[in-house]
Parts: sequence; C-alpha cells; structure tokens
Amino acid sequence: MSLRKFRSAALGAAAFAAVMILPTGGIARPAVKPVPLPAPVVQPAPGAPKLIVAISIDQFSADLFAQYRSHFTGGFARLASGAVFPAGYQSHAATETCPGHSTILTGVHPARTGIIANTWIDQSVARGKKTVYCAEDETKAAADPKDYVASVGHLLVPTLGERVKALWPTSRNVAVSGKDRAALMMGGHVIDSVYWWKGAGFTSLDGRTLTPAAVNENKSLADVLSAGAPELPLPDWCKGKDRAVPLSTTFSVGTGRFALAPGDKNGFRASPRIDRATLDLATELLDENHLGKGKTPDVLSVSLSATDYVGHGYGTEGTEMCIQLQQLDLALGDFFIALDQRGIDYEVVLTADHGGFDLPERLGEQALPAAHRVNKSLLAEALSAAVAAKTGLDAKDLVLSDGASGDIWLRRDLAPADKSRALEALKAELLANPDVAAAFTADEIAAAPAPTGSPETWPLIARAKASFYAPRSGDLVLMLKRGVVPIPTPGPGYVATHGSPWDYDRRVPILFWRKGMTGFEQPSPVETVDIAPTLAALIGLPVPAGAFDGRCLDLDAGTGDTCGAKP
Repeated sequence: MSLRKFRSAALGAAAFAAVMILPTGGIARPAVKPVPLPAPVVQPAPGAPKLIVAISIDQFSADLFAQYRSHFTGGFARLASGAVFPAGYQSHAATETCPGHSTILTGVHPARTGIIANTWIDQSVARGKKTVYCAEDETKAAADPKDYVASVGHLLVPTLGERVKALWPTSRNVAVSGKDRAALMMGGHVIDSVYWWKGAGFTSLDGRTLTPAAVNENKSLADVLSAGAPELPLPDWCKGKDRAVPLSTTFSVGTGRFALAPGDKNGFRASPRIDRATLDLATELLDENHLGKGKTPDVLSVSLSATDYVGHGYGTEGTEMCIQLQQLDLALGDFFIALDQRGIDYEVVLTADHGGFDLPERLGEQALPAAHRVNKSLLAEALSAAVAAKTGLDAKDLVLSDGASGDIWLRRDLAPADKSRALEALKAELLANPDVAAAFTADEIAAAPAPTGSPETWPLIARAKASFYAPRSGDLVLMLKRGVVPIPTPGPGYVATHGSPWDYDRRVPILFWRKGMTGFEQPSPVETVDIAPTLAALIGLPVPAGAFDGRCLDLDAGTGDTCGAKP
C-alpha cells in the first residue's frame, strides 16, 4: 500500500581510483578519464541473489525489537522467520547515525571509515563555523548560508555497493533515506541513484537532476502535505502506553497519534509517513533502475528515519513509538510484497545504526530512578571556565564540544605546554563530576590495543578506540555514566537521545531473510561490521584480506556454509 493510499578480485582498484580519498576526507578527482574496466573475470556465486536489499532502521534498538516482536505481523514477522541475530552490536562508543550507517555496508568500524560522529570540530576550516557535518563538503558554500552541500567525501572506505560495481560494472548501486547522511554512508561515493528527504520532498546530490521516480513521488507527497491527515489508529496492544508524561508546564509526551496539520513538514518527517514515503520511492527506484533483473547483483540501500525522530521527540515508551513500530511493520510488509510481485530473487538484511534510551522522567517511574539529565557543568562553556580557573589560561573557547558527551577539543592555538596543562586540568575536572564514567585522552586511546573478542565485553576504552580517527577525533573523549541522558533541558522535538557507549545504544537486531531459507536464531553477539563480509560471500564477491573488520556469518542453518567451505 503506497503512501498515496496511506495518506489518511577485490574492490577493483582501477575503478575505485576514479575517486581518491584524501587524508582530509575530501575528494580528489583524476585529471584523465579512467580506463574502462574489462569484462569481469569473476562471476557471481552460483545461486547468488540478484538483489541485495540492505535496510537500516534509525534508532531501532535490540530492546525495541524484543519488546514488540510478538505483535509484528508484517515485514518484521517475515524477517523473524529468517536468520535472526537479536544481539547485534554497533560496537563502537559514538553510537550516532552517521558512524553507525558507515559500518553497515563497509564492514569496518568508524576508526577506519573516518566517521567518528555526526559532527566534529575542525578548527582549521576556512570559515567561521568550525563544526563539520559528516555528510557535507565544507569547502563549498551552499546557496543558502544556513544550508550545506551534501557529500560523502568524509567516508574513507568503499561500501559493498561500490565494490560490487567495481567488479561488475553492469551492477547498480542505489540508496534512499529520510536523511542524507544515512543514504550517503550506505551508498558510498560511486552510486547510480541516491535520494533523501529535505524540506518538503526528496532531493539528491548537488548537480543531479531528479529522475521521474523522485519527481512523481514528490508530487504525491505535495498533495499529502497540502491536505494534512487525521490521527493514526492506536492498536489495542498499545493502549497501556497511553499516558502523558509532563516535561514542562507547556508540553508533555506519551499520548500522541500523529495527526498531520496541512503544511506541517516537520510533523510529516517525524511520523510513520516518512518511512512509508521512503519505501514507496525505493519501490519506484527498483523499477526505474531495473534492479534485480540483470546478470550481476544489484544493491539497494534503504534507511528508514522515523523511528529516530519519534525516539528523539517522544521517547521510546509512549503511544508514539508503539504506533510508529506497528505502522513500520506494515509498511515493510507491503514493500516485501512489492518485491515478490516483481519476481526478484532478493536477499534482505535489516539492522540499525544505533539503539536509543527513553526519557529519564518516564524511566524514573519505571524502576530506573538513577536515570537523569546531565548537569550543565559538562557543557563547553562551563568546562572552559573551570579549566581557565585552574590554569590561568584565557577561558574564551578554551574547551570546544558539540554537547555534554563524546569528543572534546582544546583551543588549537595553545602552546604545547599550555595544552598539556589544560588537558590535565580538563580530565581531572571531568572525572570529579558525578555524571562521568570515564574520560580518555587521544594519546591514551591511540595507545590502547585494538578491540578483540565479543563486543559486549569490551572495556570502555576499546569502545572509544573503535570510534577513534586521529585527524578528526577530539583531544579527549567524555563518557557519561549509564542512565545519564546528555540533554540538560528537554524541549519539543528533543526529549531523549542516544550516543552513549552503553548497550542500550550499542545493541541492535541483525536479521537476514531470503525466500526458501531455513530460519534460525543465534543469540550470541555479532557486529554490524559482519554484515558486509556476509553479503560479499553470499554473492561471490572477492575482497582483499584485511578489507573488513567483521567476519562472515554462515546463514545456512544446516551442514552447508554460505561463507565457503570450512578449512
């Protein structure tokens, strides 16, 4: 059912050399046109699927999957009949959208993708604003001073779709999402068609013309936005969650039904309707690009953003999240039916970029009284004043950060001795704060061994190591204690979040499904970096040793091995 009805041998170095990644994360393009690739010597594996469908649900924690699993009847129910890994891990510390999406189809941790966070501070950029967004080209100015030029240039490694295209040039690599950073981090640099939601419709990279699929979808969405839509129904099994949680004298959460006022673009985006629209466009792009119809496999990446917007705006335990997941289950079911109707042999993998944590006001009523909002003393201005008082340094922009957790930078013009004193004072100030679990300097993280073993047992510094890329990471990484929410004051649209090194933000489901496969459930931990090597083996894509941080997961429930013969 479409939204219109719903409205109420390796990478292939020669090819990838066409886009060379610079140390700064920018893109250098060759002066000469690359030599066309010869016909591939390697053929896809016998019986390989014709289409890989990689789905990420933004902020879909393993906890949400477990909580609602018994109520699913649509797409989630289908996937739960396949290979189920309920304890998948975005194993790094910086559990945000951009880093998480960068792991799914590259098979490496953010330490290698270079995507350390959604944003970082680069004091060398030639503009007043020193905060750099993970999916922008900061060397270019947008037409609107408040906007940016979207780019995948900061991603340092190729995606599965790029590897497939490099080996099999006839293959197609397509991505669509409610967020630019999700589509770009899953699609990569060499991508045939890429779209994300912006403002009141879907858009693409600068300089690309919208194809008929996107134009048609945007026209239908314009009608929906113009007319508005009534509330969405509350399933019977959601009624126990229908309780208001006051967050101020002016607003509360917990009872929403997603009524859409005419012209409310933000309301549309933060509702189940944006996921339905994304899946509608994915279906249209499927036809427009003839995906799954060629002799070599295609890759379609779909990132669904509404669960994240709902989680941030309303938390994870009210009617809003309950309705969102029920509607998403139905929308995924319809999407899979559309794939079936086209007679495509496809393999689906579904996971998430990170988990999420409910608002502390509700958690405090639900057996977690330790949950609370972070103290403002951990914000950059307060830390600057505290470090200046201890060191005698100028407090202006002495400490720089993008919130009360994660990477922290010191002002770049400090002399080495002053920087050392400031860093020592900053770490002491943080560790004395009752909200802080750990604070590691860049030197400490760099010297730490690479993480090994099962991700749920990694010490905090190993989780930080998996997110650490020296040219972009901070001078220090701050980790809050479990249950401390890094939002000092809630406001409409931003009451809860993620981003911590704790398992409620790290654990995500990983589900594989293909028609005719024998399903099984493996509760032992795996990682999202295992997805790319698993899919590469499934289609017979050769990859150089060391290209992935993850391992191949055998999806055959019997004596067979989809990873190849065991030694």
